[in-house]
Amino acid sequence: MTALLVRNSTEKKQAPLVCMPDLVATFTTDRSCIERQLGVPCSKEYWSRYEQFLELSRSQMLDIPFECLDRSGRCDWHLLGWLIEAEYRRIEQDRRRLDEAADLLPFADKLTSLEHRRLRMEYVDPAFAAKELDLARLEVLAAQEAAPCLADSLPISALVYAAESTEALLRRLQGWFHFYNGYDPLFTWWVDQPYTVLENAMQQYAELLRSTIGSRKSIVGEPLGREELQRELLHAQVSYSPEEFMVAAQSEMEWCRTELKSAAAEMGLGDDWRAALEKVKQDHVAPGQQTALVRDLALEAISYVESENLVTVPDLARQCWQMEMMSPERQKINPFFTGGETISISFPTNKMDNSQKEMSLRGNNRSFARATVHHELIPGHHLQGFSQERHRPYRQIFYTPMWTEGWTLHWEMLLWKRGFARTPQEKIGMLFWRQHRCARVIFSLGFHLGQMSAQECVDMLVDEVGHEYDNAEAEVRRSLESNYHPLYQLAYLIGGMQMHALHGELVENGRMTQKQFHDAVLHENCMPIPTLRALLTGDPLNLDFDPNWKFLSAYSRD
Repeated sequence: MTALLVRNSTEKKQAPLVCMPDLVATFTTDRSCIERQLGVPCSKEYWSRYEQFLELSRSQMLDIPFECLDRSGRCDWHLLGWLIEAEYRRIEQDRRRLDEAADLLPFADKLTSLEHRRLRMEYVDPAFAAKELDLARLEVLAAQEAAPCLADSLPISALVYAAESTEALLRRLQGWFHFYNGYDPLFTWWVDQPYTVLENAMQQYAELLRSTIGSRKSIVGEPLGREELQRELLHAQVSYSPEEFMVAAQSEMEWCRTELKSAAAEMGLGDDWRAALEKVKQDHVAPGQQTALVRDLALEAISYVESENLVTVPDLARQCWQMEMMSPERQKINPFFTGGETISISFPTNKMDNSQKEMSLRGNNRSFARATVHHELIPGHHLQGFSQERHRPYRQIFYTPMWTEGWTLHWEMLLWKRGFARTPQEKIGMLFWRQHRCARVIFSLGFHLGQMSAQECVDMLVDEVGHEYDNAEAEVRRSLESNYHPLYQLAYLIGGMQMHALHGELVENGRMTQKQFHDAVLHENCMPIPTLRALLTGDPLNLDFDPNWKFLSAYSRD
């Protein structure tokens, strides 16, 4: 492959020998190959091999004659460089996490070594393997004994990493054992007993770690700190500080509050927006009728964007979407709808107690649902995903939540501006979610800056946004506990502001129609929005392209 990429810089300019989409597609495929072959938890061998791959990829990219690339190719060149840097950061972060939790995982090297030998199809010496398993068991027992004392001096993030890694290594161990067991009589004779006791020890150790985590905090999360948070923001191609984003979100929230009071007045409730919100929450469908409501709301949104000529909706996208009902367990983390081709519907089930049923009914009322369905389906995530698979699909590897959630939030802003909310109740439904996006910026950055505790984040959603308590707790749990990127919650509003500012620059200034703009965003596929801006506006995409863009000054909600 290298021979295809390297060209003599003294040659006359002509069509480059390499096609950037092919190079990106090859990077994607090779990365997946390395992940499948070497992606073992806590594997130093994997990290070393992956860095070699990144170095080769960067070298190949730098060998390309940049001046011969067209604008799309130059965009891909910059995006690939951006991704390679992100992957270096990811590997370094993984190393730091293992170093932080190393005392809780003394057995990791032995288990990763056994698995790598299996993946390389090396001969396994049953007696040696049995000895390694027995030594690993002793290390697990030693870690189990030391864990209660270590837990007091380690951050929650180290305990979470140790628990997740122990569980992942256990799954690998089980796969390793069953690969040989029964096929090699000598293996079974030597390994069965030490494997069984090690498996039991690891299960008990994982349970101990989970129990220790649960006793520390009801919601688990570890603040990044300002320095790391600023690095994440710069890598996301945003040149603002966390504090500047918190100020912007607070300003947006104050606007929401003013509009909420106006809607309350339309309902005859003066400026009591909380009373108006309470009335909206009480207007929900009866059990068994939520799917029909979602269907009707989806068809309404599709009809609106098509009749207003806002975006192209292909026939298959209009026809090929589905529903599923969200389980009670999942609703503890996702109390509201999630979407894509399949919209997952939150609504009470018979397994919930009465208070949970009431909260779910109130949190998934008619007006809230109307403001959510178009976000999840069309013109939101379903149309987005449908297009990604059909237009420049190789760019899906450049995923960023700023583009993914920024697209849907831009639609919320645009539909508000165009009067999609016809009644004060529907306005409150849209404003509730917009205010929620503001709160996400404030509480997620506040938490990572060390200014807010997890409980204060929950209280903010209840007191300042109007969430039901259980729903607020689920939102914070999802934000801080799961594998969400630390900027994901910020990406809704901030990505929406970026996308809406770009829309204003191109559409409201008459350079594109609504449909041209929205189709262009979808057809270029995902990338950081400052890079998308350069691509769509015709700004130079030179070798020294700087994605710095002060979009807050260009953003307008009016």
